[in-house]
Amino acid sequence: MNIDSGERRDHHPRILLVEDDREMCRFLSELLTEEGYEVEVVYDGPSALERYKQTGFDITITDLMMPRMKGTELVRHLREIDPDALVLLITAFGSIESAVETMREGAFDYLTKPFRTDEILLSIGRALEQRGLRQELQRLRREIQGFYGLENIVGKSAKMRRIFEIVSHISDVPANVLIIGESGTGKELVARAIHYNSPRCRGPFIPVNCAAIPETLLESELFGYLRGAFTDAKKDRKGLFQEASGGTLFLDEISEVPVNLQAKLLRVIEDKEVRPLGANQGEKVDVRILAASNRDLEQLVSEGRFRQDLFYRLNVIRVDLPPLKERPEDIPLLVEHFLQKFSQKTKRKVTGVAEEALTALVSYHWPGNVRELEHTIERAFLLGKGEMIGLNDLPSQLLARSGREAPLEDAVSRRYTLRDLEREYIKKVLESMGGNKTEAAKILGVDRTTLYRKLEEGKTKE
Repeated sequence: MNIDSGERRDHHPRILLVEDDREMCRFLSELLTEEGYEVEVVYDGPSALERYKQTGFDITITDLMMPRMKGTELVRHLREIDPDALVLLITAFGSIESAVETMREGAFDYLTKPFRTDEILLSIGRALEQRGLRQELQRLRREIQGFYGLENIVGKSAKMRRIFEIVSHISDVPANVLIIGESGTGKELVARAIHYNSPRCRGPFIPVNCAAIPETLLESELFGYLRGAFTDAKKDRKGLFQEASGGTLFLDEISEVPVNLQAKLLRVIEDKEVRPLGANQGEKVDVRILAASNRDLEQLVSEGRFRQDLFYRLNVIRVDLPPLKERPEDIPLLVEHFLQKFSQKTKRKVTGVAEEALTALVSYHWPGNVRELEHTIERAFLLGKGEMIGLNDLPSQLLARSGREAPLEDAVSRRYTLRDLEREYIKKVLESMGGNKTEAAKILGVDRTTLYRKLEEGKTKE
């Protein structure tokens, strides 16, 4: 009888069989060997522990009642050696009490004799499937941790080396962190690096853009609600604080949280307890707070637009990210980083950047910071045709710095009006930000509503 064990048979999953009944040992050993498993037999608990310490096994199958050590004790000791140990326990003395005790010690499954061969094979198959899922989860965690490691924050400048030192130091410190920097400087990347290099790395990382959630919904998103708390609350819903428990909650654009909600946010941070909308009592949460802003929070405090006590709670440790224009020596490294990134994502072969193009990239002031640089390299990948990225592959605002174009002189010769200039500039900023209207509005210094209105006016003009 063959069943899907969740692993390929040519991997030969290894099973440790612990059974003092020699006839049962022989039967199970032959059955499992025929099914493609590699089986090793021992006759008591101490021998099983010794063999497990020496080589390790995919699954351990053990009897409950054995001389020298009961099966429940063996389960406990195996789990001490290997917290991920999968143990299947079998016994002729089935009872609710022994089953509960065995599962409490960490056994994967429990079968009573006499059992059918398909029952034990099915249980083994489920155990191996679970082991495969665990291994895949661990692989994904390692991959995520590698992707968001410090080595992926690119830079060699003195300012960035200082950032690396700070992030390395604070990752193990269970304190709240405030990350300040212009849009596009990589605040979320730093937040993820702090989380994935901290003891909380196995817990969730929950990012929330406070500016992107309408004020009327932000409270329920953060704290959750119970069914019936308001008209559309059809069922209970966990808030982001609850979702992040055991891990990290990243509050991006914290300056956009309304003042009336800041008091509730402060209470949750202080009490480590969240009360969903409609609830009569709170629920404890274990969350580390990382907050970020592209605005001067101290200025907002002085203007009465941000609570001072909340600012102090968030600003336990502060990380100031420099804009890209203050670290031009990092631009060649970042360009190389993005070249490698887009080479992996596309079929186009690009060997490098022409010297005059790199000069233009380094000379540009980058109002959109690293995010704008990334969009610029991606655009060059998509629109360029040669093996080298050249000046002609770069947007016009960069070419102006290289002396290839003079937009203002060109505008004068074309008799542009101020409205024409405004429309063209908005188009260029949107283009540099990959069409992201929220980021473009920040660079232009207007709110999104104003930007949408000006875009509509531009369409009408055209």
